[in-house]
Amino acid sequence: MKIYLLSIVFCLFFLSCDKKNEVENAIAAIPVEVKVDRFDKIFFETPPKDLEKVKKEFPFFFPPGNDNSVWLNKMQDPIWKELYAEVQKKYADFEVVKEELERLFRHIKYYFPQTKTPKVVTVIAEMDYNSKVIYADSLVIISLELYLGKDHKFYQFPNYLKQNFEQRQIAPDVVSSFAARKIAPVLGKDLLSQMIYSGKQLYLKDLLLPNYTEAEKMGYTSEQLLWCQENESYMWRYFIEKELLYSTDQKLIPRFINPAPFSKFYLEIDNESPGRVGAWIGWQIVRSYMEINRVNVTDLLKTDAKKIFKQSKYKPKK
Repeated sequence: MKIYLLSIVFCLFFLSCDKKNEVENAIAAIPVEVKVDRFDKIFFETPPKDLEKVKKEFPFFFPPGNDNSVWLNKMQDPIWKELYAEVQKKYADFEVVKEELERLFRHIKYYFPQTKTPKVVTVIAEMDYNSKVIYADSLVIISLELYLGKDHKFYQFPNYLKQNFEQRQIAPDVVSSFAARKIAPVLGKDLLSQMIYSGKQLYLKDLLLPNYTEAEKMGYTSEQLLWCQENESYMWRYFIEKELLYSTDQKLIPRFINPAPFSKFYLEIDNESPGRVGAWIGWQIVRSYMEINRVNVTDLLKTDAKKIFKQSKYKPKK
């Protein structure tokens, strides 16, 4: 009997692998070519006398109401010029990132056929870590100053933020911004709704970034991911016993969903835990739901959080 069951398991495993290979082969055949405009390079290497040409080519970066002196000062400011030099050291050759983005946009085209491939524009901005990437209809704007490497001398940020200032995080950040446009807004104010919303976003990374590790998708170190895996059952029991899932206490969002140095259980384990553990559990719930229900991804993104939770039959791994 055991041999029979093992045979079934192995057959299902290989069928699943064959299906994944079939999908990835179909995706690889999708023609996608990404156009990249290095606005950062154009802006800082343009002679001040030619500023108007740059403004005409990129009007969306020059909002009305600012005198030309603002832009001329930025062009010639020693600190901005030093930052540009550091970006050039890292990204003089953008080809590797371009190829990774083309791979990502092929996956987007496969799962969301109506989506047009956007133009990529690289900039050097104000180090706003909340807007590292902006995905608009026809543009993806990437702030390269926030991908110089976590140990870069310019970064005066806490470690939990700096750890994601790496080149490898560009594509996951593009997906995060893309997901914000595709996932139905959170209507419920309870913690579960926030967990499922984050879980949908992370599930999109499963589909669109299959060559990335779970830690990279989550923005964790490998140690932080391992902590979640080893403590999944304990965290779930805590949420259930404290009756947090349907709580509308907005203080739960920064405790368990938003980026943070650690999650706040108000226990000794806090300093060991990574931030965003509620988002990680939401990811596991969405995965469980999709394994059981096998619905179309566009339907998933519109499905109510409580329905996903109920039909996921989620149980933490022990």
